[in-house]
Amino acid sequence: MTREPHGYRDVLALASPIAGIQLAQVALTSVDLAMLGLINVTAVAAGGLAILLYNQVRTMCVGMVTGIGNLVATEAGAGERRTGSHALDDEASDRIRVLVRSALLVATLTAAVGAAVLCGLGAALPLLGQKPEVVGPARAMIFALAGGLFPMVWLNVLRQFAVGLRRPGSLLAVTLVSIGVNAVCNAAFIYGWLGLPHLGVAGVGLSTTVVQVFTLAVFASALRRDTGLRGLVSLAAWRADSATVRHIARHGTPIALTYGSEAAITSIATLLMGAFGPVMLAASNVANQLAYIVYQCNIGLSQGSSILVSRALGKGDADAAPVIARRALTLSWSFMAVLAVLFIAVPQAMLWPFLHGATDHTVVATASTLLLFAVAQMYSKGTQNILVGLLRGLGDTVSGLRCTLVGYWAVGIPAMLLCAYAFGWRGWGVWAGLCLGFATTAVLLAWRFHVRAESAAAAAVSPVDRAASSS
Repeated sequence: MTREPHGYRDVLALASPIAGIQLAQVALTSVDLAMLGLINVTAVAAGGLAILLYNQVRTMCVGMVTGIGNLVATEAGAGERRTGSHALDDEASDRIRVLVRSALLVATLTAAVGAAVLCGLGAALPLLGQKPEVVGPARAMIFALAGGLFPMVWLNVLRQFAVGLRRPGSLLAVTLVSIGVNAVCNAAFIYGWLGLPHLGVAGVGLSTTVVQVFTLAVFASALRRDTGLRGLVSLAAWRADSATVRHIARHGTPIALTYGSEAAITSIATLLMGAFGPVMLAASNVANQLAYIVYQCNIGLSQGSSILVSRALGKGDADAAPVIARRALTLSWSFMAVLAVLFIAVPQAMLWPFLHGATDHTVVATASTLLLFAVAQMYSKGTQNILVGLLRGLGDTVSGLRCTLVGYWAVGIPAMLLCAYAFGWRGWGVWAGLCLGFATTAVLLAWRFHVRAESAAAAAVSPVDRAASSS
């Protein structure tokens, strides 16, 4: 069997479109926040709270179907191995169709649970100590956002299907178009254009839901026009295979919990920063936003390398995982090194887009110092994210959850509290503890990946045997 190269170009070809999609989605949220700012300060507070809760639920829903890309890639690799070419055989094509329609059923059930939880959180806002003037608009926006979970999770199933078959390019164009559609819908629902009612904050939530439906329709249409993909798409969720549904759920639950845990520790850090005053909180938010933008590129590398590992295993190339890992980590660390130099050498230039109107120079000075912590966070969090993806490519989604539980909850949060209060480092201590939690997780994941990669290379079992042994 001819071994395929797994060079930097292979990793970049798959990672770059995914990273572009992630960056476009960050822009989508930024448009929502900007439009809320056109209403009033209360709208920003209420809308920001609704978006925070929505993102927590959305992240976990997406996690449930993220592994679909790996499952599809494994089946495609196995099919290509049997045919001895890049063409899939009938067995692989049938398995992929079963995976897609079963994943759509899992997505529907997941979205239903997520919507119920989100609406419950909206109803419970007064019990969470929120001010009455914030509760009303936040609750209305949450209810409007809840319905959008369904098209959003369905879209992610189709997205993972396309990525698993190494055809992610069209997703970026769809996402970029959705940013403009979102801005127009925001304004239409907020101000009542075209005879629509004036919905205010709730209009931003409804706009997001409309955009999710629009994006799903456009991307589904694109898949139908793609001659290489349309024959593999099966939308008949009612014909889902029960065994495959259970397998997807077992595979996705640890990923969802891992994503939720990561979102939770970031939210806890933000709440702790708020205890040290608005200057520290504002500076922290800006530094975190810059690190978050960089993080999207690591997500692209994580998902791209993860798919390549799954495909290589499907083709029986168990030795490829360490090679792909070195390529992905080298690209990540090199990219972050360039950003680290900018963060350290010209911090005010990096902060200018967010703080150019700040009259309090203390905020700028504080944020400039926090960028040093942001560099450490970029490396530790970015590395751990790529390693989680690589482990997922090896079929291991449980180790990622276990390592993050130890790194975040046994090390990170206690370290944040200890450094901030016991050592008296205040906000600096929160960031120190956060970086320590991410770094611990990265070390644990690196060790686990090394063990799993060596085990896979030694065993060199087929995807079918490996799936049977893990069930």
